[in-house]
Amino acid sequence: MNTLENTRIAVIGGGPGGLTLARVLQRNGISCTVFEREGSVVARPQGGTLDMQSETGQVALRTAGLLAQFLSLSRPEGQDGRMLDKTGTVLLEHQADQHDQEKPEIDRGHLRTLLLDSLAPGTVRWHSDVREIREHTPTGYEIRLADGTTHLADVVVGADGAWSKVRPLLSPATPEYSGVTFVEIHLDEVDERHPDLAELVGNGSMFALSDNKGLLAQRNSGSHVRVYAALRVPEDWARTCGIDFADPTTARPALRGYFADWAPELLALIDASDQEFVPRPLYALPFPHTWRSRPGVTLLGDAAHLMSPFSGLGANLAMLDGAELGTALAEAITAGSSVDDAIARYESVMLPRGADAAEGAANGIDIAISADAPHGALAYLGENA
Repeated sequence: MNTLENTRIAVIGGGPGGLTLARVLQRNGISCTVFEREGSVVARPQGGTLDMQSETGQVALRTAGLLAQFLSLSRPEGQDGRMLDKTGTVLLEHQADQHDQEKPEIDRGHLRTLLLDSLAPGTVRWHSDVREIREHTPTGYEIRLADGTTHLADVVVGADGAWSKVRPLLSPATPEYSGVTFVEIHLDEVDERHPDLAELVGNGSMFALSDNKGLLAQRNSGSHVRVYAALRVPEDWARTCGIDFADPTTARPALRGYFADWAPELLALIDASDQEFVPRPLYALPFPHTWRSRPGVTLLGDAAHLMSPFSGLGANLAMLDGAELGTALAEAITAGSSVDDAIARYESVMLPRGADAAEGAANGIDIAISADAPHGALAYLGENA
């Protein structure tokens, strides 16, 4: 039974979930180390925009003492949304009230910086590419990095995403291809350079769906729009389709061909990009994903319940996982009670919650990127309004 007063906690992965865990632990006087593969917070683009929902992500931020700061950075207008078909006909539209805080948007980079800035200096060990984790003692683990160095921990938390190095300690499950691949497209300075597209997308998100395809656009800060061209294609499509995604001059017309009968104003989302196109096959863990609790090790976020983005819950649940686990560990360590029991209690809530969200995400992607879209999506939204 792990009740060490000076418990060594290693968080593998410095995304929103892992950083939330670290923040909550430190607020409760418990130290930890976050091992992050990237070299710095600016080592790569951090991705698009996230909605932080009042019942999940905002709960985590409140537990972390960061809710007020988040709300000052967030964009309530990012909750605006519209759904179209391939002809460009608007079938559904929502405009958020300027004071609506149900699920305001924030850029991923801004959220990560908010969390990083809240941590004690030196909490995150950058350039820490974890290659292997193995049991070192009956109650401890050895973490081996790509540079050959090793570190010991009493508790290891896998916050390391889809291809987690921690997951095999608990489960043989691996991510499976969803059947859908996104091609990421970037549009800069849309308000100045592409006002028609700025109006098409609006302040939030736009979903154009038809024929097992989609053009999904989301407004980011700084007059930037991120577009995902969604296609139901084989897993190896990005390697075998013959498109050089790094060359926008040839990638644009090739990708455009998959949407040949779509409205010109929608095709302009592809035509306007002069940057590299990035294919992203979407993966998900089988659900319900469960395991028998094991002393000193657990998972959170995508490592535990990877799902398609059609739930809108991935980052929200990762942060809620981190906040709840951090609270449970801090209470156990402070009281000198069983850390392993605390982990088991956390998992008893997190696992069924993640399974429910993963099932919803699987249904969401099957409804949105389908032969009868967008009609199935409209019916689903009407039934669940």
